[in-house]
Amino acid sequence: MGGLQVLMNKKNSKIDARGWLQGAHHLSSPNSDFRPGSVEPEVLVIHNISLPPEEFGGGYIEQLFTNALNPQDHPYFEDIAHLRVSSHFLIDRAGKVTQFVSLDERAWHAGESTWCERSSCNDFSIGIELEGSDTQEFTEIQYQVLAEVTKLIMRRYPSISRKNIVGHSDIAPQRKTDPGPKFDWDHYYLCLESH
Repeated sequence: MGGLQVLMNKKNSKIDARGWLQGAHHLSSPNSDFRPGSVEPEVLVIHNISLPPEEFGGGYIEQLFTNALNPQDHPYFEDIAHLRVSSHFLIDRAGKVTQFVSLDERAWHAGESTWCERSSCNDFSIGIELEGSDTQEFTEIQYQVLAEVTKLIMRRYPSISRKNIVGHSDIAPQRKTDPGPKFDWDHYYLCLESH
């Protein structure tokens, strides 16, 4: 379902009892597991990703998150095809939402990370990947859809407040730069308030 359709149906959009966003494309990733103990998500982490770098489309992100990336498809893939990673959501350039992992489970998106002196952020976070890069502007529909998905997440998990929405670079500053300088935080917050 495209981003515009998600926005048009936002009054009917919801996260079901199993932690899946209705209206999103569901593509289960094997790269997930249970959160430890009774830990619930408290942080929302925004990322960017493009495969190959700076290129969009092609389905390679979905392939990476489902362990189906062919290392022969591009020289860059030879170094990453072995990785076992995932995210809860991907929002592509057209605003299409794909969900890979139930929100009640742990996606493998943060890596070595720390937030408010707590390590292993995957345990208590939700990850959203935006198809994009540090050097290219994100699309307006991505901001609109990201805001709508964020609101649904915040409704389900009240511990995720605006102060607990961070970039990957905030939880892994020595390793990561995303969502990067082209991500307009002020515009995102405006979209969040207008929904």
